[in-house]
Amino acid sequence: MTTPFRITTVCTGNICRSPMAEFMVAQAAQQAGVDVVVDSAGISAWEVGNPIDPRARGVLARHGIAVSNHTARQFDPAWFAERELILALDTDHFHALQALAPTPEAAGKVRMLRSFDPEVSGAGMQQQGIYDPWYGDDKDFDASWQLIAAAIPGILAHARG
Repeated sequence: MTTPFRITTVCTGNICRSPMAEFMVAQAAQQAGVDVVVDSAGISAWEVGNPIDPRARGVLARHGIAVSNHTARQFDPAWFAERELILALDTDHFHALQALAPTPEAAGKVRMLRSFDPEVSGAGMQQQGIYDPWYGDDKDFDASWQLIAAAIPGILAHARG
């Protein structure tokens, strides 16, 4: 295993769920002393160049996570060679990432983020997705926070090996 353990979180446009997960996992890893580097991306190019959604920034701030500069970007398939774990936030992201994977080994790096949540780890992939809060309000972003947070201990345990 390489040090640090490298993780990329992936959603649709890289302005809501995946940057939330990026900053949440990074902070938890730092607090736990786990050597992890986390970044994020979107499957689509729709939001490339845009900042994090203000509602996502707000929920992070309410939980004490300051967001450094974040600019949305699209996932680059070359990253399969550079990351140990690629976390899909919903099933469509998982399938898109699997299709982009250049090898079966690369495809094996793709996991549903919530597959690390013990409450749903044994459930089907459809029960492991996090719906897009962009269409909702602050309550939807709070729900995304809760779903991501529940998976973080399992993600860190995986990163530790």
